[in-house]
Amino acid sequence: MPITEAEKIWKDGALVDWADANVHVLSHAVHYGSGVFEGIRAYATERGPAVWHLDEHLKRLFRSAKLYHMDIPYSVEAITDAVREVIRANGLDACYIRPVVLRGYGEMGVNPLNAPVNVFIATWPWGAYLGEDALENGVRIKISSWRRNTQNALPSSAKATGQYINGVLAKIESLKAGYDEAVMLNEQGYITDGSGENLFIVRDSRLTTPPISAGCLDGITRGSVIRIARDLGYEVTEENLVRTDLYNADECFFTGTAAEITPVREVDDRAVGEGHRGPVTKELQGAFFAATKGETEAYASWLTYVNE
Repeated sequence: MPITEAEKIWKDGALVDWADANVHVLSHAVHYGSGVFEGIRAYATERGPAVWHLDEHLKRLFRSAKLYHMDIPYSVEAITDAVREVIRANGLDACYIRPVVLRGYGEMGVNPLNAPVNVFIATWPWGAYLGEDALENGVRIKISSWRRNTQNALPSSAKATGQYINGVLAKIESLKAGYDEAVMLNEQGYITDGSGENLFIVRDSRLTTPPISAGCLDGITRGSVIRIARDLGYEVTEENLVRTDLYNADECFFTGTAAEITPVREVDDRAVGEGHRGPVTKELQGAFFAATKGETEAYASWLTYVNE
């Protein structure tokens, strides 16, 4: 999805013009993928823009950096203030937020430890990741021939820039085959996640999602959906799934900051359930979007208001 440019990006402690938020071509991150990032959303509410799970996202950013021995030269509190600052500077009521921490210019070679660390925060308007129509009618997906990175090769608990080339291969394969998205298996043949989303199935009104140990990211929206579903009275379990579990599901959907809750209508040319968004997915979407708008008191702590 093309980026809609905003005016300012936060770079190493200051707001700069969008076009000036650059890195050198010889930056370590360009050559070796040595960076970590987060994807966050802010939603329009009656109290102004509010960032969804900001604290959790930033804590995960710092955990990712720790795994790669990157010392972020700002505190969580400073990054929190910077996120608010750049949203206000761009005059956005709702937006996507991308903090990225990169190993920059000054050192070449696989050893990254002497490279400087740069921090950027960009915000821009961004609609539904898989398309507005997909939120209602669902997407067609393909089980990818590319396997998910194993836990002892690249840690799935980190959102690191270089790791996502694995998902890029799966995404390209699915698009070229005429599908909207991919689902990846691990080396044992169990479902992990999409190219950039977590995945749930519904069968007999029971929700199941792969465990983190399968190799999927411990998604923040995933955790929110588990909480919301249980609050609505649904049983939710974390279990290993195989591809036929998707074929035989009553419903299936992706979750993620970008994808939000996107139903899956077809897997490998097989209709899921009735071939459109199911009632459980629809109910969860309603509860989820109400929470993002600040309409649900039980989830009020999940929002950080930009102007307060």
